[in-house]
Amino acid sequence: MLFGHTRTRFTPHHAFLAPDGHLRTPLPGWSGAEGVILISPQMGSGPQARFIHYLAHLEDGGESGPPQPGVERFIFVLDGTVELKVDSRSHLLESRNQGYAFLPAGTHHTVVARGAARLNVFERYYLPYDAAPPPDIVTGVAREVAGEPLLGDPDVWVQKLLPERPSFDLAVNIMNFRPGGGLPQVETHQMEHGIIMLSGGGIYRLGDDWYPIQKDDVLWMGPYCPQWFGALGKENASYLLYKDWNRDPFVLEREAGATGEGG
Repeated sequence: MLFGHTRTRFTPHHAFLAPDGHLRTPLPGWSGAEGVILISPQMGSGPQARFIHYLAHLEDGGESGPPQPGVERFIFVLDGTVELKVDSRSHLLESRNQGYAFLPAGTHHTVVARGAARLNVFERYYLPYDAAPPPDIVTGVAREVAGEPLLGDPDVWVQKLLPERPSFDLAVNIMNFRPGGGLPQVETHQMEHGIIMLSGGGIYRLGDDWYPIQKDDVLWMGPYCPQWFGALGKENASYLLYKDWNRDPFVLEREAGATGEGG
């Protein structure tokens, strides 16, 4: 590594975070674990992120702490095996089959590492919808989730890990691309994204910048940041994607003002 060199870059409307800049810190309430906070409301000027994205590195027997009151949590196992204890039941989540879980706000739960493990975690304040009940707990295995072609393109397919119901105010998907496959357009929308590259690589356009991206790289895209991805290389590319959705933009803005996260 060259001294003083990093691939990481921040702008007011997007960020590219490479592993060469990771710094582990304590995770309050967790034991036998360290975290790498990737995306948070403390990110610079411009539109501030309205969610938290972090990696949790757990040693054998390490345990999770609870999220803040009113905060929902999505975990995805990147390495190793963990046991999720919730509602007097136990779920084994493994990286080999891409185990994951969604825990609604207020759900008492504990994640315990069975050997060293690494988790990808998304958290956000839940925005209720008066016409729908709170969301349910979801556990699953991403490798068993059927994919569907994006706008009919067989070279790009989407695995939707959460139900598309009004109860849910977020979506978490795995985007998959064959070599040479790409998004059909430069997307520009009010939703913000958090992304971690799971396999393969390619080129990501954010605004007017172009980034070579590979496994374990992370992106943040603020609202209305133009974005596009094309896969390169000889293997399929995939990334895990978070987005806020299913809520009126006025509700999102009011919540941002209430939590001091608006930009």
